[in-house]
Amino acid sequence: MDSSLISKSQIEQFEEEGYFILESVIPEITLNSLRETCDTLVEEMDAQLDKEETETRNITHRQKRYFISNQHKTTPQLRKYIFSDLMAEICRGTLGNSTYLFWEQFVVKGPEVGMKFGWHQDSGYVGYDHKPYLSCWAAIDEVSEENGTVYILPFSRAGTRKRQDHIVEEGSNDKIGYFGEDPGIPVVAPAGSIAVFSSVSFHRSSPNTSKGWRRIYLTQYSAIPILTKDGSQLWGNAEPFLVEGNRVTTE
Repeated sequence: MDSSLISKSQIEQFEEEGYFILESVIPEITLNSLRETCDTLVEEMDAQLDKEETETRNITHRQKRYFISNQHKTTPQLRKYIFSDLMAEICRGTLGNSTYLFWEQFVVKGPEVGMKFGWHQDSGYVGYDHKPYLSCWAAIDEVSEENGTVYILPFSRAGTRKRQDHIVEEGSNDKIGYFGEDPGIPVVAPAGSIAVFSSVSFHRSSPNTSKGWRRIYLTQYSAIPILTKDGSQLWGNAEPFLVEGNRVTTE
């Protein structure tokens, strides 16, 4: 598919290796909106952890690592990004002309104590075979090896492009699915860049040892609604975005 945003070589890399990087494609005004929303949600999460008298909720660990998901239904500024022309072009170039919003979440690592995140496929968290979906890992801040960027393992180096069984890592609650020695390819990029990868692409992230926060916003899209294993209900979201290539949801 012709695209002014995504090159032919990037589409080929996505098909062959499971990922590509778009640098500096998110406008600064959008980045500032995402940052403000993220900071507010982290404060609200801390307040909720205080209320529950705990430091951990699932894979969130206070000050170290936050996963804050599915806020788009009540947060217009997130919908404006999720259903933007930018994301429509990425989805058309990778998934085709039928696209649904599957999931969205902020992933935040605190300064100096930000935790690593182990080798996994996003499909490993679904936990059963399904049509792979698309992950768009947007750097709200500049990302580096020092502040906990993502490392991606190309299909050719992972030795698979299928969902693998994962095990839960004690202590972190991370699901782990790759146990090899390959360190992966680090995404070192300016704020406003997006790592685009398949849900069956293995990836991990390093600890944040820098003095600043590392904030990213992950949006995930599917070509068809993803159902639970027994087919009785939706696994995540299935809000239509593109139908026959046209946007049916704008914000």
